[in-house]
Amino acid sequence: DLIIYSSREFGFVELDDAYSTGSSLMPQKKNPDSLELIRGKTGRVVGSLAGLLTTLKGQPSTYNKDSQEDKEPLFDTVDTLSMTLPIAAGVIKTLKVNPGRIYDAMDSLMLATELADYLVDKGLPFREAHHLVGQIVQQAIAIDQPLYSFPLAAYKKFSDLFDRDVHERLTFNRAADRRDSLGGTSENAVKAQIELLRDLIEFDFDEEVAD
Repeated sequence: DLIIYSSREFGFVELDDAYSTGSSLMPQKKNPDSLELIRGKTGRVVGSLAGLLTTLKGQPSTYNKDSQEDKEPLFDTVDTLSMTLPIAAGVIKTLKVNPGRIYDAMDSLMLATELADYLVDKGLPFREAHHLVGQIVQQAIAIDQPLYSFPLAAYKKFSDLFDRDVHERLTFNRAADRRDSLGGTSENAVKAQIELLRDLIEFDFDEEVAD
């Protein structure tokens, strides 16, 4: 995603010059070489895992001589990760995010699910809400009007369940914050995921095994 988002077509993020190179053909182009090479290295690591699992598959109990084949993929993976992880950390640490470009790219149709959930909260079964919102979206596209500026009177033509509070639901920030479950997009959920990852990084496996 970062590779795509760093392209000029998106412009959501910008890689530091230390982790990108110029194009040999196009003077204006900045190539995300670091990310592309990291992505390539993942294939090498996954390949080592597949090879090791194939070697171990079907072995009987106790030691088998073919187990010595685990050394090469293991050591190669350690070397690969030792090289790529610091680069990945550097990319993230120096990454420049462009919130303005991200907000400009947001389309009100992304809020269609919010509209369906709104109707469900009003008591309408989701299947009916889904069909109804599909009709609303078609009209919004036809008249080129964002869902969040669709008049209440226009909403009521589709269902009397729509009320004045419908526009309060149709904001991007609120849509994200409503997803507050594990792995969700709300601020609290994202912070919880970050803390979980930090705990995994700081976890002392040697101490856990000793205990």
